[in-house]
Amino acid sequence: MSAETAGSAPGPASEPGSLCREHGQTLSWFCCSERRPVCAACAGPGGRCRGHRIRRAEERAEELRRLGLVRSLCESEEQRLLEQVHGEEERTHQSILTQKVHWAEALQKLDTIRTSLVDMLTHLDDLQLIQKEQEIFEKTEEAEGILDPQESEKLNFNEKCTRSLLLTQLWATAVLGSLSGTEDVRIDERTVGPFLQLSDDRRTLTFNAKKSKSCADGLEHFDHWPNALAATSFQAGLHTWMVNVQNSCAYKVGVALGELPRKGSGNDSRLGHNAFSWVFSRYAQEFCFSHNGQHEPLGLLHCPARLGVLLDLQAQELLFYEPASGMVLHAHHASFPGPLFPVFAVADQTISIIH
Repeated sequence: MSAETAGSAPGPASEPGSLCREHGQTLSWFCCSERRPVCAACAGPGGRCRGHRIRRAEERAEELRRLGLVRSLCESEEQRLLEQVHGEEERTHQSILTQKVHWAEALQKLDTIRTSLVDMLTHLDDLQLIQKEQEIFEKTEEAEGILDPQESEKLNFNEKCTRSLLLTQLWATAVLGSLSGTEDVRIDERTVGPFLQLSDDRRTLTFNAKKSKSCADGLEHFDHWPNALAATSFQAGLHTWMVNVQNSCAYKVGVALGELPRKGSGNDSRLGHNAFSWVFSRYAQEFCFSHNGQHEPLGLLHCPARLGVLLDLQAQELLFYEPASGMVLHAHHASFPGPLFPVFAVADQTISIIH
């Protein structure tokens, strides 16, 4: 709000006694530049805060109340995460103790078997050894079984206990608020699959059930799945782009490595079914996140009209969010092995990149 507006339309009175020492007026405004409450005269054209960014005092108070609520939520979430980490540490420690007891018993059994076998080999003649062949075989087999791992996966610390949807949402909100705009993502026409039509501006993909023959011989084209890669890749920094998906009931949006195979009808080139791609997908009313053949269902309450992708390569974080509400739909943390291309697939109607 400008200082001129502040001078002509003063805000409501604040608490009794909250008066400007210089003008004797109610401190009903807040100077963001000096970070202090001021009166209408201070904020006006001839006041000391002219030209500064001025806000109503009640707006600033409401902002502080919201920040206080966020702080309280963060502190509660921090305590919850600390308790989860402590519980996971206790579980891992107990598993280590259990394994320690197991291996102590295993060593004792091995020592007994070793002593028995050494005694046979030392004191029995050849004929007796032949007669004891089956017993020797059984003891050897028993020793091998003792060395098999026992629930060793329980020794691994579950890193998922440190993940927080609340903190991820707050982080995403702060990041999206700091970005100046979305990336100018355009589709590489050389990669477009045989069932897709690409618009002239290279931002819209339309599914066509009739297979196109024009791209069958292209080395970069997908020759079976309705996929397409963006023309540019990202290998560092923070990037976001949005896709209009309201007209499609079957699509995939995400990122992929340039090594993603393009040929054949197998899973090697099917988005989300290999180690080269990470995608958010919709089929009818079902949503999921897919990578390397692992599909995680997402219980969305409604179908987003637009889908945002936030890629933070420094933090190794991939987020899918709804631009209208800023709500994070899914977050995935991974060590991406190389530059990533925005990737798309559509098997119903049309999807469009928004810029």
